[in-house]
Amino acid sequence: MQDPTSPQIEYVADGAIGKIASILGDLQPRSLFLVADPVAYGNSGAEAALESVLAPFAVRQFTEFHCDPKLPDVRRGIDRFRQDDVDAVLAVGGGSALDVAKLVSNLGVQQESAEQLVRGTAQLQRDGPPLIAVPTTAGTGSEATHFAVCYIDGEKYSLADPFLLPEYAIVDPQLTHSLPPRLTAASGLDALCQAVESLWAVGSNDESVRPATAAARLAIEHLAAAVNAPTPADRAAMSRAAHLAGQAINISKTTAPHAISYAITTQAGVPHGLAVALTLIPILMYNAETTAADCTDPRCDDHVRSRVRTVTQLFGCATPGEAAAGIETLIRSVGGHTRLSEVDLHRDTDIQMLVDRVNTQRLSNNPRRITPEVLRELLEGIR
Repeated sequence: MQDPTSPQIEYVADGAIGKIASILGDLQPRSLFLVADPVAYGNSGAEAALESVLAPFAVRQFTEFHCDPKLPDVRRGIDRFRQDDVDAVLAVGGGSALDVAKLVSNLGVQQESAEQLVRGTAQLQRDGPPLIAVPTTAGTGSEATHFAVCYIDGEKYSLADPFLLPEYAIVDPQLTHSLPPRLTAASGLDALCQAVESLWAVGSNDESVRPATAAARLAIEHLAAAVNAPTPADRAAMSRAAHLAGQAINISKTTAPHAISYAITTQAGVPHGLAVALTLIPILMYNAETTAADCTDPRCDDHVRSRVRTVTQLFGCATPGEAAAGIETLIRSVGGHTRLSEVDLHRDTDIQMLVDRVNTQRLSNNPRRITPEVLRELLEGIR
């Protein structure tokens, strides 16, 4: 177990999965707990690459969890985890697999119940065994964050604790080569939105701006190609973008588009990245008009408008309106949506549901105050 303030060890390159052999050689686990999305584990090539590496170790595998993990998934994983004296955890898959591994390996060593810990009525008291996180998508950046998502009765909870940051991040772009276009688009849009939101977030600082800016540049340049005609260079760029975006939001957290997206996903089944991108344009335009009266960032409204200008310039545009047009072109080029009617959430009752179920924690990190009335107006504008 490592100090939660210690830096993460990361490998970001083609063939990085080969580093796992030396990591396990150093850790020498008596019992290794493998959390894997079975489809991603096989299709990505990770299973074949790790077969001989894992052979010398006692491995217990856990695969029984859903996309957007729910509390029963985590409880099942904890029950499996506690059957052995686990020395190390290996997670392979998309954001759900990585989040499950974070939750199971850390909640599994606490005295309090999983529900108490997820709801935030109890705190993590100790670290779990070292976690090696291996993403097979280029999107969530979960391998670089100290957050993990869990749903209880349809409500999303985001647990945040330094113990949740994986000790090792293995980002191998070759594991994303088999991703189908729609999944590439959804995960890539998530990375793009994370980077953009991080730039204007109240929680941003100089340390978060650097990876957020680099991530946005990479995603803007390579996302459409990675979806429609991918080359190894495009895949590598998007993997790097996703990891950098994860590093950025690990500091800044996300803002309004993410806050609104969770209900879009749970209600209409829209993949997370597509759901986030749906409101990126109206939030960009709204934040561009931040005033002293409605600014929530202590660095003042001029600072917020300056960050919006940064976003605008990253898209090669002179005004937010031009940037909005460029963003829409990019979103649509990868099969994304920019209108609520496109995901069948255009009725008055649908819009009210989105207002009622917005994630207030993420919404409060937006640099311009968004009241329920304002949110309804913004959503009406993309009906």
